[in-house]
Amino acid sequence: MNCQNEHHSHSHGRDSHDDSDHIAPPDTYESQSLYNHIYHDHIRVLNESQQDSGKSIFKPWEKRLDVTSILESDVDEELLIFIPFTGLVKLHSILIRTTADGHSPKTIKLFKSRDDLDFSSASETKPLAVLTHPEGFGVDENIPSLDINTSSNLDEEGIAEYAVSRAAFSNITSLTMYISENYGEDTTKILYIGLRGEWTQMSKNPVITIYEAAANPKDHKNLVPDTNHGYQANQG
Repeated sequence: MNCQNEHHSHSHGRDSHDDSDHIAPPDTYESQSLYNHIYHDHIRVLNESQQDSGKSIFKPWEKRLDVTSILESDVDEELLIFIPFTGLVKLHSILIRTTADGHSPKTIKLFKSRDDLDFSSASETKPLAVLTHPEGFGVDENIPSLDINTSSNLDEEGIAEYAVSRAAFSNITSLTMYISENYGEDTTKILYIGLRGEWTQMSKNPVITIYEAAANPKDHKNLVPDTNHGYQANQG
């Protein structure tokens, strides 16, 4: 099966109980990638151990298995990732590739069109959705990458795809991902993030706020700035 057309967005770990929970989300495809509709220069990551490493995990589909550069948190396991778009987006799903050990993120909270969050406000604000990444699912970052021409599906590649509510994540100008905890290590590692959805051009360019890149990591909390392992987001 063509891995570009693999669909892994099945329900898992949701805490909502409306009728839509029992309806499988629509398939997504590589052609729906939002990679070219992200303001890559303005991606902002708080508590990254290496400056601009967070930007590097948003890769074209054909480079999704490259582990030359990864995102690792700095002083603790928390990460806050702000992703601005070049237009209005209806988000369909989020694809995440992580390590398979204790550095893997556990809880990922999602916020839309918020460029004012820091760790304190993100922890106190109700997210629009919550993802629970499965323990032990991922890859060993030290093993050479798979050949994308021979890998057969997202499971083999260690990529989990999370479907989100398309209605809830419509007409958004940015996405913020708050990793609040991992599976036990001091730092969190992420190898790849991909976004799929629909993009519409805006009449005006969004205002992007630029924050100081080199901040004291000790103060990062106060900065302002199922078998297929595909899962449905918990709607908050």
